[in-house]
Amino acid sequence: MSSGTLAFETVAAFATPIIVVDLPDGAQLNAALVPVLLKREAEKKSESRSTLGGWQSSLDLDKWAGAPAIKLLAIARNIANRITTDRTGKPVSILWQANMWANINRSGHGNEFHSHPGSYWSGVYYVDDGGVSADPSLGGELEFMDPRGPAPAMYAPHLAFALPGGLSVGTNQTIVPKAGRLVMFPAWLLHQVRPYRGTAQRISIAFNLSL
Repeated sequence: MSSGTLAFETVAAFATPIIVVDLPDGAQLNAALVPVLLKREAEKKSESRSTLGGWQSSLDLDKWAGAPAIKLLAIARNIANRITTDRTGKPVSILWQANMWANINRSGHGNEFHSHPGSYWSGVYYVDDGGVSADPSLGGELEFMDPRGPAPAMYAPHLAFALPGGLSVGTNQTIVPKAGRLVMFPAWLLHQVRPYRGTAQRISIAFNLSL
């Protein structure tokens, strides 16, 4: 038997899930959210945490942004239960504790690398992508740092692992914002927002889910 026909099993150990979903009713949610968030920005100072410019709201967005924010949080909680199990692989049903906040970035604004201690899942929902989905050159991507470190890329930057998700090994993974898109990821995963180079506004809602 040649090595080319030898059967083997690939175990995807230490996989890091990143969930991306485009909400079918995102346009309706966004139409309701935009005026509320812009009004809040005009009335309240930024509570900047990881921002490099831009505006961040308080962490209680679900308390003041109305029904669309509550619906968004319900969707995130439902997805979290679908992508979480106990250590034997059995489904769980958890009433996730949550906080939510808005981010409004304009030209040159972004967020530095950070994680969200004290939470299990984190996520971001794009209310207005600022034109990035139509023109990726405008920047503003969500960027994740490979938690396995850069060693594979430093040793052989031209090689990758032949399995799903293996092409970015040792380098960072980016996701392009799109209005109506929801992205969820483990809260410990280091991430940043690259500077936005457009002339419009880039609006997102971030959240944490904890026990």
